[in-house]
Amino acid sequence: MGDLILTANTIITMDDDVPRARAVAVSGDTIVAVGSLEDCRAALPGAEIVDTGAAALAPGFVEPHGHPLISGVATQAPARSIAPWDAPTWADVQKVFADAIARTDPATPLWFAGYDALLHGHPTPHADELDEIFGDRVTVITDNSGHGVYFNTALIKLHGWDTDPPEDPVASHFGRNADGSLNGQGFELPVVTAVTMPLIMQMGDPLLSGAHYYALMSRGGYTSTSDMTYDPKFAAGYEALAAAPSCPLRVSMWEMSITDTYSEPTTFGAGESWLTKAGVKLWTDGSPWVGNIAISFPYLDTEATRTAGIDPAVAGGAHSMNYSRAQLDEILDHAAPKGWQMAFHANGDLALDLALDAYEDALNRYSLLGTDHRWRLEHCGAGTRAHFDRAARLGVHVSMAPFQYYYWGELLDGAMFDSEHGARWAAFADAVNSGACVSLHNDGSVSPPTPVINIATAVTRLTRNGTVHGPEQAISLDQAWRAQTINAARTLHRENLVGSIAPGKLADFVELTADPWTVEPSAIIDAVRVAGTWLGGHRVDLDEFLTAVGGGDNSEHAHLAERKAKGCC
Repeated sequence: MGDLILTANTIITMDDDVPRARAVAVSGDTIVAVGSLEDCRAALPGAEIVDTGAAALAPGFVEPHGHPLISGVATQAPARSIAPWDAPTWADVQKVFADAIARTDPATPLWFAGYDALLHGHPTPHADELDEIFGDRVTVITDNSGHGVYFNTALIKLHGWDTDPPEDPVASHFGRNADGSLNGQGFELPVVTAVTMPLIMQMGDPLLSGAHYYALMSRGGYTSTSDMTYDPKFAAGYEALAAAPSCPLRVSMWEMSITDTYSEPTTFGAGESWLTKAGVKLWTDGSPWVGNIAISFPYLDTEATRTAGIDPAVAGGAHSMNYSRAQLDEILDHAAPKGWQMAFHANGDLALDLALDAYEDALNRYSLLGTDHRWRLEHCGAGTRAHFDRAARLGVHVSMAPFQYYYWGELLDGAMFDSEHGARWAAFADAVNSGACVSLHNDGSVSPPTPVINIATAVTRLTRNGTVHGPEQAISLDQAWRAQTINAARTLHRENLVGSIAPGKLADFVELTADPWTVEPSAIIDAVRVAGTWLGGHRVDLDEFLTAVGGGDNSEHAHLAERKAKGCC
């Protein structure tokens, strides 16, 4: 494709020098001018002028905390979604179970993704309950939070765990019966991985499942994302997707600290603009929805928590930490001297205290305080102004999860926690006002990849059910939009490439059906839709992408089949 000048009714640049424009000039994959049509014609004489037809053209959304490849494997066919937005009630979940049993080969393992005891209103299942439903069909159910997994006796036998139960990996644990045998439950990522990874190659084409999740993210307007649970085993899959025509996503990787190679450099054949390893990720605590976040305040004893099996007498508290301080220091001592950007998952206030304590000492220990290190805190559900002020002082970036409030807001305020803590969950205003660099994320597949909903939630504090809690924690549209574009790009160390529309940056755009600044905040979700995305100056063609990965003439991608055959994907 030759030089282009793209026009729209308005162009939202997120560049302070030229906040609004009518045209953007693109040569190859790079923006060369932004401004009026005349400005762009002068910069690229003879360029083809393309009217996008968009009510607004904006920088492609940036997902600073995602899991695109494994989300595809876990949620796209042949796996089946039972997430609350697809199957709202336990009765709906049971219908999905019955359909899967009836429609699939009995020899094929069954994988259901998105279970949530609080929103489904049903206790987390054990092997005994799943045995009654599925019999000897190998079955696994992953919790929507990503922090739990539930499985039946057939799976336990498949792994040989009936005669040789595994020990608990670091920072995770299996549920056990009184005699030490497994009860069909497990919590935190090492256990989730141990249960699910052996099934992946038995369940269709993992690369195609990943491609479908890429497409889902693209339809939501994302053009850049991250993998916050990167494992080198995924490298070939990411390379394959990046090599496919009309690939819709650039991906930055944070390798899990549970691998043997987390502190080692990685180079991708696709090139750094497509794939790059940026840092190291770990989890200081768990998920609010399964009761294992480290908080100083109690869970409430309510019908919702009792049904979900969250016992206020044991849930939460400092014992919910996944790592000791000594273990965190060891990981930081291994990774920080090599220049890696650290990212600590932390939901509870005690988990945030632990993470910030470890960060501050390590930043001082390695003379990084005051440098542009951009270490990160993820989610920060129970974060307070004091936490965010401290993060800002340390140069720590804060990535927040609006979906936690949007989907669970009513439960957080009064059913899970008292209003003092639950109503202000995801305290966007406190975070932004601290001066920290704040981004927003979906954490797919924990929530659908819907950045417009993230932005609207931060601006209005409206939940999915239309209620408002903690209205003082709302932020402006400009602050929220920056958190999903240029600030998210800064957190990924990619602001030189993406996140705003400015000369020298990659031509990654999202087409919108309305200018968000002309819409009532409460109407943003309905009025502002994604009409398409551009990557590197090319309009993304998802049909072309999916066909190349999963159908049609794949001869030019034969090497991908070899990688899959070796289990590399």
